[in-house]
Amino acid sequence: MTERAVLLWIHGGGWRGQASEDGAALAGHGLRVVPARYRLAHEAHWPAQLTDVREEARRARDDGRPLLVGGDSAGAMLALQAGLRGIDRPDDVTGVLAYWPPVDPLDPEWVRLRDGNDPWVDLLGHPPAAGDPATVDATVGTHVGNRVPVLLVHGTADRSVPVSQTVRLTGALLAAGHPVHSWVTDGGHALELDRPDLRAVAAAFLDSVLPPG
Repeated sequence: MTERAVLLWIHGGGWRGQASEDGAALAGHGLRVVPARYRLAHEAHWPAQLTDVREEARRARDDGRPLLVGGDSAGAMLALQAGLRGIDRPDDVTGVLAYWPPVDPLDPEWVRLRDGNDPWVDLLGHPPAAGDPATVDATVGTHVGNRVPVLLVHGTADRSVPVSQTVRLTGALLAAGHPVHSWVTDGGHALELDRPDLRAVAAAFLDSVLPPG
């Protein structure tokens, strides 16, 4: 199969470790999947992780093929940050594939769910707070508007990241003019990327943003 694009895959793990999902299942869509490394929260606080992801994207970039960024959970948040803000220019990412992303540290449902074990505290180096510059900068919705196409996928029974985060972000992206494929489906956190419905929605999204394979 002809490689249609490069996908920089950003792993999850709550910014504390590395989850097992490596994005390899997406290679079947004609993507060259390149794993990204970034400093974890115990090594550096936000925005060091975005700096690292941008540098990984520069290494992965192939001038002959579009660049996609994707990830699961905490990695999906970083993919959204990179895609919405760009690597070197605001418009140099072709699309974002974000699976069950945490996007808002102040969301009341998130706060209730993760009380006493909030990975945003580790990422920022302090508890998130309204008006705090680091909290504002790390909140994904702060950066909508460059109109990069976005795929969002989330399970309704996710007990790690509330599905409401994806629902609200979908609305914010649409209001800001982004093409959005949003798939809210059955299941919890860390669904299998090769599950038939997830595979189908990824294929539809990629067909909408990439040249034919």
